[in-house]
Amino acid sequence: MPLFSVPKEVAVGTAMLGVAFATGVLAGKRFPLVFGTQSGMMGRNSPLRQYILDHSLREHPILKKLRLLTAGHRCGRMMVSCEQAQLMANLVKLIKAKKVIEVGVFTGYNALNMALVLPDNGQVIACDINEDYAKIGRPLWKEAGVEHKIDLRIKPAIQTLNELLASGEAETFDFAFIDADKENYDEYYEKCLRLIKKGGIIAIDNVFWNGKVLKPRKGDLAAQSIHRLNEKLLRDARVNISMLPMGDGVTLAFKL
Repeated sequence: MPLFSVPKEVAVGTAMLGVAFATGVLAGKRFPLVFGTQSGMMGRNSPLRQYILDHSLREHPILKKLRLLTAGHRCGRMMVSCEQAQLMANLVKLIKAKKVIEVGVFTGYNALNMALVLPDNGQVIACDINEDYAKIGRPLWKEAGVEHKIDLRIKPAIQTLNELLASGEAETFDFAFIDADKENYDEYYEKCLRLIKKGGIIAIDNVFWNGKVLKPRKGDLAAQSIHRLNEKLLRDARVNISMLPMGDGVTLAFKL
């Protein structure tokens, strides 16, 4: 699809992300000991990652409070990286999104990040099966004044996505973020693609799966599933894509 037929905001955003990706690749060649660590492209304790945070992170005080609460949780490593969540919020704002889907909420850090930039009548349909995790973030959603924007649905995400499609909400959402059980990634992607408008964006997290996608082991269903989806996305004519070396890898799919 010609670039001029894509909404201006998406075209500008895609160009910016292309520059960011090229910069990441060059940096990876120059600093091979920093990039490619077990925690993604950069270790969580990497001095370079800390430099990135020190020079780019603009974190709302309540977001920081939730991040620190989540970091102290025994499953805290499941949380999306704060710099990645900031990018998601910036994309939501860039395309002037009003309706967002999040598949996999955990404590709600990313949902809060996106809700903060949505208009007052905006909405995040937040899908998860574990209400205990979400209970950590819910009081902070309220403290931030955005609880009314987050519609938490505790049930299998496939069920929620099917309900949205059945209620006639296909092609009414602007943005989707997928970060749940990896074996169902392809199905989440396909249903979100039906729910997203043309010009909308689907962000898919953990596309590196800690480097295991390079050679998925026979019994590693998660790595196999992500690898298959990565190969599918490369050839999917319904979207333009950018795979970014951020966190554990994130692919942005721009619906054509």
